[in-house]
Amino acid sequence: MSTGELLNGEQVIDVKGLTKKFGSLVAVNNLNLNVFKGDVFGFLGPNGAGKSTTIRMLLSLIRPTSGTIKIFGKSLKENQKDILRRIGAIVEKPDFYLYLSAYKNLEILGRISGADTSNKKIMEMLELVGLAGRAKSKVKTFSHGMKQRLGIAQALIHDPELVILDEPTMGLDPQGMKEVRDIILYLSKVKGKTIFLSSHILREVELIASRMIIINKGTARVEGNVEDLLNSNQLRVTFEVDDIMKAFNLISLTTWKQNFISKEKNQLVFEMLKKDIPALNRHLIENGVNVSSVVPVRSLEDYFLKITMGDS
Repeated sequence: MSTGELLNGEQVIDVKGLTKKFGSLVAVNNLNLNVFKGDVFGFLGPNGAGKSTTIRMLLSLIRPTSGTIKIFGKSLKENQKDILRRIGAIVEKPDFYLYLSAYKNLEILGRISGADTSNKKIMEMLELVGLAGRAKSKVKTFSHGMKQRLGIAQALIHDPELVILDEPTMGLDPQGMKEVRDIILYLSKVKGKTIFLSSHILREVELIASRMIIINKGTARVEGNVEDLLNSNQLRVTFEVDDIMKAFNLISLTTWKQNFISKEKNQLVFEMLKKDIPALNRHLIENGVNVSSVVPVRSLEDYFLKITMGDS
């Protein structure tokens, strides 16, 4: 989905000039946010950037010093109860009744939120997060990853339109991260929910987000379509070849030498635009150099560091 398509869609979160001060500390400074229906929106920034403070303001847990927050086209200040009923959220780690079962936890928490707590609904939520087989197990026996997934089920029990997840993969192993990522993609692509995802694990955001914002020191540094932002500048690309000297001599006779950075063992490294990679790969192969792999190393982490280090 392109940025243009998103911008023409329904705006779910509309934040303008959002500022939060704690005494002399400015935690969030004149922040603007635009999240559209169907977005998986990555909310990125280093520790202390103002991410958690922003999320707490979106959920009415703390009041802004100034600025406006509209969610679903309505003022959060004036329509708080109506808006919050349509939001599911995990803020930091979810809390449960540890000596009760996963099923009972969802039943109690669902009743508190006024959700459907039928057996069918609760088992549907547990199935979604891969815990149906542990429905009757006490939560105290769950691993950290299982508690995180149960937290997602808790956030979804009342079928919200907007899901706000604050560091949902924190402390998880790679398998746990993949499970949470798959749930987020399912919620977005199959259920059509809008996801607001705060994370410090940049690779996770790169894999699943459609749009993102990077904030630092409480201020937005860049916002836009993830793919467009990552492809807007040059990549550092490593070509692994069978004959390094043949490849090097071949490149030195062409305009590709302007893109050449280094060679090591059986690898040539170039700085180039993504659209030019196929042409260079084809040039090497057509001139008798076998290419076994092409690895672009431009990533969200590189982009993130470039943006935030410039503020230090």
